[in-house]
Amino acid sequence: MSTLPAPPAGGFCAEAWDRTAGLQKAIEEHPFNVALADGSLQRDVFAFYIVQDARYLVGFAQALSAAAARADDAVDAAFLAGAAQGALIEERRLHAGYVAEFGLTDEEIAGIDTSPTCLGYTSYLRACALTESYPVLLAAILPCFWVYQHVGSTILDATGDIDGHPYKAWITTYADDEFAEAVLSARELTDKVAARADEATREQMFAAFARATEYEWLFWNSAWIKETWPTAKFLA
Repeated sequence: MSTLPAPPAGGFCAEAWDRTAGLQKAIEEHPFNVALADGSLQRDVFAFYIVQDARYLVGFAQALSAAAARADDAVDAAFLAGAAQGALIEERRLHAGYVAEFGLTDEEIAGIDTSPTCLGYTSYLRACALTESYPVLLAAILPCFWVYQHVGSTILDATGDIDGHPYKAWITTYADDEFAEAVLSARELTDKVAARADEATREQMFAAFARATEYEWLFWNSAWIKETWPTAKFLA
């Protein structure tokens, strides 16, 4: 796990994590992440997840770009814009590696429908980018950073030596110090913006953080069950 310092206790992020502690524990203990940690996760399940995550990252990057456009500080805008670029380039490079390893063809990928949860999560972030305030948008974006870093670090701590682990690339991507530093920057930015927001806005931020964290659980669950559209049978 990263040894980077945490933001001071008592800020928005510390309270948001406390308010969602039960959900964070449920994410850690979800069968998808348990199987990912011990290496028993079936390849077809992980492949389904990788395809959905690649599609999700487009909406996530759009939300980050919208936040960058609203930032009133050049450093903050640069961080958010860089994170958007990273979502589209660096993390998709990770996905491409697994797609190649699994031998997934373009036709097979195209044949996997975007899941209801993937569409719901990306639609939620896009809606926040279009209709919510800058502080609320930051709170909605934060779980994708923070929850992934927490899960990756938790898995690495529990697993220890991951040489030969089938999902080593995924674990190291989200458990290393470079990603932890980006998460720390996102938390510090969110804390800074929350500190100057009024109470009503802060409550909206808490609600957005909780909803996005719920979507994180749903996203892993949708991959675990290889979620499909139950209404597809009604369509010719």
